[in-house]
Amino acid sequence: MFIFEEESAIGQDREDLIELLKMRFGSEVSPELLETIYQLNSFETIERLILVAANAPNLAIFTEELLEGDGNFKIVGERFNPIETIQIIGDKYAE
Repeated sequence: MFIFEEESAIGQDREDLIELLKMRFGSEVSPELLETIYQLNSFETIERLILVAANAPNLAIFTEELLEGDGNFKIVGERFNPIETIQIIGDKYAE
Protein backbone atom coordinates (compact mmCIF):
# COMPACT_ATOMS: atom_id res chain seq x y z
CA MET A 1 0.00 0.00 0.00
CA PHE A 2 1.28 3.46 -0.87
CA ILE A 3 1.72 6.05 1.89
CA PHE A 4 -1.13 8.23 0.59
CA GLU A 5 -3.44 5.20 0.49
CA GLU A 6 -2.53 4.33 4.07
CA GLU A 7 -3.10 7.92 5.22
CA SER A 8 -6.45 7.92 3.44
CA ALA A 9 -7.46 4.66 5.13
CA ILE A 10 -6.44 5.98 8.55
CA GLY A 11 -8.43 9.17 7.93
CA GLN A 12 -11.51 7.16 6.94
CA ASP A 13 -11.19 4.97 10.03
CA ARG A 14 -10.94 8.10 12.21
CA GLU A 15 -14.17 9.38 10.67
CA ASP A 16 -15.82 5.99 11.21
CA LEU A 17 -14.78 6.05 14.86
CA ILE A 18 -16.17 9.56 15.34
CA GLU A 19 -19.47 8.68 13.67
CA LEU A 20 -19.79 5.56 15.82
CA LEU A 21 -19.19 7.62 18.97
CA LYS A 22 -21.78 10.19 17.87
CA MET A 23 -24.33 7.44 17.19
CA ARG A 24 -23.71 5.75 20.53
CA PHE A 25 -23.15 8.73 22.84
CA GLY A 26 -24.54 11.76 20.99
CA SER A 27 -23.86 15.16 22.52
CA GLU A 28 -21.60 13.66 25.22
CA VAL A 29 -18.76 13.57 22.66
CA SER A 30 -16.71 16.67 23.43
CA PRO A 31 -14.58 18.72 21.04
CA GLU A 32 -11.53 17.80 23.15
CA LEU A 33 -12.24 14.11 22.63
CA LEU A 34 -12.58 14.66 18.89
CA GLU A 35 -9.27 16.53 18.82
CA THR A 36 -7.57 13.61 20.57
CA ILE A 37 -9.00 11.21 17.99
CA TYR A 38 -7.83 13.40 15.11
CA GLN A 39 -4.28 13.16 16.48
CA LEU A 40 -4.25 9.35 16.24
CA ASN A 41 -1.97 8.03 13.50
CA SER A 42 -1.86 4.30 14.22
CA PHE A 43 -4.17 2.13 12.13
CA GLU A 44 -4.15 -0.61 14.80
CA THR A 45 -5.03 1.82 17.59
CA ILE A 46 -7.95 3.28 15.65
CA GLU A 47 -9.26 -0.21 14.83
CA ARG A 48 -9.01 -1.16 18.52
CA LEU A 49 -10.90 1.99 19.49
CA ILE A 50 -13.66 1.22 16.98
CA LEU A 51 -14.18 -2.12 18.74
CA VAL A 52 -14.09 -0.41 22.14
CA ALA A 53 -16.59 2.27 21.00
CA ALA A 54 -18.96 -0.41 19.77
CA ASN A 55 -18.82 -2.33 23.05
CA ALA A 56 -18.22 0.21 25.83
CA PRO A 57 -21.42 0.84 27.77
CA ASN A 58 -20.56 4.51 28.34
CA LEU A 59 -18.28 7.24 27.08
CA ALA A 60 -16.16 7.26 30.27
CA ILE A 61 -14.99 3.71 29.63
CA PHE A 62 -14.23 4.55 26.00
CA THR A 63 -12.21 7.58 27.14
CA GLU A 64 -10.19 5.43 29.55
CA GLU A 65 -9.31 3.10 26.71
CA LEU A 66 -8.46 6.02 24.43
CA LEU A 67 -5.97 7.31 26.99
CA GLU A 68 -4.35 3.87 27.34
CA GLY A 69 -2.43 4.43 24.11
CA ASP A 70 -1.08 1.71 21.84
CA GLY A 71 -0.55 -1.92 22.64
CA ASN A 72 -2.38 -5.18 23.01
CA PHE A 73 -5.86 -5.23 24.40
CA LYS A 74 -8.61 -7.49 25.58
CA ILE A 75 -12.17 -6.27 25.70
CA VAL A 76 -13.40 -8.48 28.53
CA GLY A 77 -15.39 -8.24 31.70
CA GLU A 78 -18.57 -6.52 32.71
CA ARG A 79 -17.11 -3.12 31.80
CA PHE A 80 -17.76 -4.02 28.16
CA ASN A 81 -21.23 -5.48 28.53
CA PRO A 82 -23.63 -2.95 26.98
CA ILE A 83 -26.56 -5.33 27.59
CA GLU A 84 -25.97 -5.12 31.35
CA THR A 85 -26.07 -1.31 31.22
CA ILE A 86 -29.29 -1.36 29.19
CA GLN A 87 -30.87 -3.75 31.69
CA ILE A 88 -29.90 -1.50 34.63
CA ILE A 89 -31.35 1.56 32.92
CA GLY A 90 -34.48 -0.39 32.03
CA ASP A 91 -34.89 -1.52 35.63
CA LYS A 92 -34.75 2.12 36.79
CA TYR A 93 -37.62 3.02 34.46
CA ALA A 94 -39.66 0.05 35.66
CA GLU A 95 -39.57 1.24 39.28
